[in-house]
Amino acid sequence: MGFFQRHRNIALYVPNIVGYLRVVCSAAAVALAFTRPKAMLAFYFVSFVFDELDGRFARLFSQQSTFGAVLDMVTDRLSTAALLCILGVLYPGMAQFCILLQALDIASHWCHM
Repeated sequence: MGFFQRHRNIALYVPNIVGYLRVVCSAAAVALAFTRPKAMLAFYFVSFVFDELDGRFARLFSQQSTFGAVLDMVTDRLSTAALLCILGVLYPGMAQFCILLQALDIASHWCHM
């Protein structure tokens, strides 16, 4: 049984490994946000690319799973929340707008679920 086929170890599905890399990139982006903004943008962009790839790989290799879907959704929510918090700190005049956007993001996904 190959790595790119469905197998018993869902945690090692290709899209989930991409999802783990996405979590690492998102965490690095948050860690660098206030000290190295260009590096933060690079990590956030790579995380964004991985978000696209994990879904493509899940369909391509027939490796869809509930675990992968939850990993993707939680990473989406946390990445968005972190970015909005960072923007709220950097631009205090826009903090209330960032809070509103965060509430909208959570509410829309709550309704979707």
